[in-house]
Amino acid sequence: MSSTEALTPGSLERVLLKLGFTEHPAPTMEGLQRLYAAWCRKVPFDNIRKLVHMNTQDAGPLPGDDAADFFEAWLAYGTGGTCWAGNGALHTLLVSLGFQAARGLCTMLIAPDIPPNHGSVVVTHDETPYVVDASMLHSEPLRLDASSPTAIVHPAWGVQCERRGDQWFIRWRPLFGAEGLDCRFEDLSVTRDTFRERHEATREWSPFNYELHIRLICGETIVGAALGQRVELDRHGAFVQTRIEEDERQRLLIDELGIHEEMVHRLPSDRPTPPPPWSRTAQNAALDQDQG
Repeated sequence: MSSTEALTPGSLERVLLKLGFTEHPAPTMEGLQRLYAAWCRKVPFDNIRKLVHMNTQDAGPLPGDDAADFFEAWLAYGTGGTCWAGNGALHTLLVSLGFQAARGLCTMLIAPDIPPNHGSVVVTHDETPYVVDASMLHSEPLRLDASSPTAIVHPAWGVQCERRGDQWFIRWRPLFGAEGLDCRFEDLSVTRDTFRERHEATREWSPFNYELHIRLICGETIVGAALGQRVELDRHGAFVQTRIEEDERQRLLIDELGIHEEMVHRLPSDRPTPPPPWSRTAQNAALDQDQG
């Protein structure tokens, strides 16, 4: 592990303290369980800083691309990041504590035949890989077992995993649709540069470039926002959506999810998300424009 792959001792202590640890969790399965459970309740998946960055047309590195930047913002404002930033930071925290962790490359199958669009984290313990994902926030390490399906059983954040051919698929529940979504693992170990390149590629288009998305475990419920809706996956498994206006959005972020007021006040209003460049809708629109 190079020095650039680890937090400084001072930063590590501050991060652990905010996560609720007065001592370093040991690189054991118990330590992994405690650390990931704390992460899922303290570090949101969100695109707050990215929306601010895109709104100001900042040409600098995307927020949270560097783990030190991610954690400094989290310590100051309570913000997390999207998948490349959040999982990159979680990976750095884990290797800083001595866990055998790797960055995973995945595809969220929002459409068939699309390139990999999601970063995750895989920790190996006793020669067995476990997923700890900073976006899905499934609270417990998910074992990848080639011989049989595995699952995290919970009404709000439960997930199912199975191997199809030579790839693992995780079925989980995003906040933008009650029906669930498959995440397919393409590679269990990729480089930091791969994460950075994939992250930078989202500057052109991403579903997280236009409208607020945030997700965090609160008690026995997942609470967040997506596509102009306040969303809960509650302790009974219900998918509850309510439209939120600006005042309610601020209250949700500040009072319920712990985002600092300064950052919330910098957050731009939602913009309609255009169709992705690879979609038929976008391609037809481009063709019409060329012909016009």
